[in-house]
Amino acid sequence: MRDHDLPARERRSSGRRRFDDDEPLFLKRGRAAAPAPADPDAEPDPDTGERWSSWDDAVHGPQPHPDWLVTDLAARDTELGVLKTGKEADVHLVRRAVPGTDRSCLLAVKRYRDAQHRLFHRDAGYLEGRRVRRSRENRAMAGRTAFGRQMIAGQWAAAEFAALARLWEVGARHGTITVPYPVQVRGTELMLEFLGDPDEGLAAPRLAQLRPDAAQVRELWEQLVDALVVLARAGLAHGDLSPYNLLVHAGRLVLIDLPQVVDVVANPQGSEFLARDVRVVATWFAARGLPPAQADAGALTALLLREAGLR
Repeated sequence: MRDHDLPARERRSSGRRRFDDDEPLFLKRGRAAAPAPADPDAEPDPDTGERWSSWDDAVHGPQPHPDWLVTDLAARDTELGVLKTGKEADVHLVRRAVPGTDRSCLLAVKRYRDAQHRLFHRDAGYLEGRRVRRSRENRAMAGRTAFGRQMIAGQWAAAEFAALARLWEVGARHGTITVPYPVQVRGTELMLEFLGDPDEGLAAPRLAQLRPDAAQVRELWEQLVDALVVLARAGLAHGDLSPYNLLVHAGRLVLIDLPQVVDVVANPQGSEFLARDVRVVATWFAARGLPPAQADAGALTALLLREAGLR
């Protein structure tokens, strides 16, 4: 069953939206019987590149945690290289493993740039409707002080993690997973499920890298529509959707790069962000042979606004 066939009562969660500095209710902090064996912020071992896992003092993703995820406090994280560099963040490949055992997993670790580096493009528009409660932080963010810039970077990480966790839970409940599993967030560092070839350490290709045939184009478009409906029912728009932030893993379309996720109700420009997302991806699919009747950006935008309760 497609997610947009679900009853209306299941489409959107109630309660106030959480794009501020509150910890989302569905995120669980780890509770350990003993303290972590070492400071996870310590420099990695110069010989092995390992450091202690930061799991214990991070905010965790939805439960139940996937079977593949290593949560042992004795685990070590080893840097394996850079998967992607960008203006706002770099994505690294990390192996988390328990020494002396065969328990390990690969993680994609997204590290947002600090206040001394380039700011996020068009951040003012995205941040509308996403406010912290304390006036000092709001003034600092508005004035782009060093502290304010760090607050903005933290908001990007927190907003992306909250959106991923929310969408993962919806997808897991209805069998329509559309995002990588969000493992943990800690400051401006976000750890995610690695999607790709675990033996080679190669990330899954982005949609823009593929040359799909006609049947694949139709199937991927249907998956994308389903994913956008899931977002709309949660009151969200991706905010910067393009073929470059959609992965294709094992035939499945996966949304990534959601730091600028937009609350389409609270943000005065929410409808515009949603419409732009649709135009960009519809244009790409139309150029690859999707029939005009299907790649109708106006019709899809209207559908998504209705699902979000705006029409």
